[in-house]
Amino acid sequence: MSAWDSRLFGAAYDLGVEREWLARPVARLLWGADVRPLYDTLRRLADLPVGTSLLDAPCGGGVALRGLRPGQGLRYVGADLSQAMLRRTRRRAQRAGLPADVVAADLARLPFADGGFDVCVTFNGLHCVPDPAGAVGELARCLAPGGRLVGDLIVRGAGRRQDAAIAALRRLGIFGEGGTVAELRAWCAAAGLRIEHLERSGAVVAFSAV
Repeated sequence: MSAWDSRLFGAAYDLGVEREWLARPVARLLWGADVRPLYDTLRRLADLPVGTSLLDAPCGGGVALRGLRPGQGLRYVGADLSQAMLRRTRRRAQRAGLPADVVAADLARLPFADGGFDVCVTFNGLHCVPDPAGAVGELARCLAPGGRLVGDLIVRGAGRRQDAAIAALRRLGIFGEGGTVAELRAWCAAAGLRIEHLERSGAVVAFSAV
């Protein structure tokens, strides 16, 4: 069983990510990062217009749902390999009164048609998958022309302390191959995406691409 399917690990992850007041000091301590831009991005999801189709992959415990509002009129699809995380997403959507489809899916091969979504979001996930370049390519494939990919990830190269933490999490099987800022730019370019915004704070990079 992977760490992501552990109920204890999932609860600890949700505790940290879903509570901004806790995530901010932890991110500052561990990654040297200000994560306020991530939460600003989540809040801006409430501005997406009626009829927007939104893919959240990997959805984790459904952190993107915190930015949506009942009656917004979106099509939300959450995809993740972890059944534990999918259950958390489903429960969060039910508590918030948000319609949501959750799908067991691997970012290496998403079970969606080309161009099926207006927006794809990927929060705290690209540094966990074995092939982040392939994952970006799959997310881009799922975007309609003019669609937007929005996300964040932890990158190497911010400093010795952060790189040591990344290496330790890789040994535990929590992080995957990961990459640098330059590699993120290359993944997007190879997938036919144009980066419109990229903001780095410590080891955390928030970005959007079209």
